[in-house]
Amino acid sequence: MKTTSVAIGIFDGVHAGHQEILAEAARHGRVVALTFYPHPTSIFAPERTPTALVSLDDRIALLEENGAAEVVVIEFTKEFAAKSPDEFIQDVLIKQLNATHVTVGSNFTFGHKAAGNVEYLKEHANGFEVSSVSLREDRGSAISSTRIRNLIVDGDIERANELLTRPYSLAGPVVHGEKRGREIGYPTANIGLHEHATIPADGIYAGWLTVGEHRWASAISIGTNPTFPGVRGRQVEAYAIDQEGLDLYDQHASIEFIVRLRDTLKFDGLEPLLIQMAKDCQEAKAVLSL
Repeated sequence: MKTTSVAIGIFDGVHAGHQEILAEAARHGRVVALTFYPHPTSIFAPERTPTALVSLDDRIALLEENGAAEVVVIEFTKEFAAKSPDEFIQDVLIKQLNATHVTVGSNFTFGHKAAGNVEYLKEHANGFEVSSVSLREDRGSAISSTRIRNLIVDGDIERANELLTRPYSLAGPVVHGEKRGREIGYPTANIGLHEHATIPADGIYAGWLTVGEHRWASAISIGTNPTFPGVRGRQVEAYAIDQEGLDLYDQHASIEFIVRLRDTLKFDGLEPLLIQMAKDCQEAKAVLSL
């Protein structure tokens, strides 16, 4: 008998907890990951839509890397949200996916006004079995996309990376900035980000800049460059350490964050800034074991 083991979730970040759901699903057959886009909150309370840990394309790729043979993305609309729990079970799990097993997180809810939960799913399962996974780490704390998002925003990138099981990254095109870095000997790749990107706290980070097949150790700056006059928005810039003559404009770049080195500071002029930037690069190289 052909088995279809469905793992359900939004799966933003495909973090350690999500990976447990996928691993449990894999014990029961060929894994089909069922996810939703856009985030349900964007339909009911757009002003409270959470920032994303990964793009939809990256979410799909990560689900596949972690055991999903197939990823089904359901467009989350008001019409879809209006389905009763029974309609979700019948229309999606049985008719569309022909599920023989379903795995969800222990806090899973579904159907109109989130009326269905894990117990409801188990009681109304028709032709499939149900497993639930408690999304907690060994020390007992819950693993969730919200928690990881908060860690990133607070600058605790190392803890976030532990829960993600990989370095947190941001990606986008290299856009034109003020070109001030180039003028002072530290040309940076200024990354254009999606409006819903989760941006780490202002500060200086050690990490990696990847463009195409090239990957360089980098000192990464997030902030508004307060040492220089003028008002500007937050920028995410990466300096590829010891690299010269790079022309990365309009290319797609990815930045991986490994360690937060320090806060963003306002210096009394260019000279103390340059002294600190040289220290930052040396510290980044040490952190990255170069």
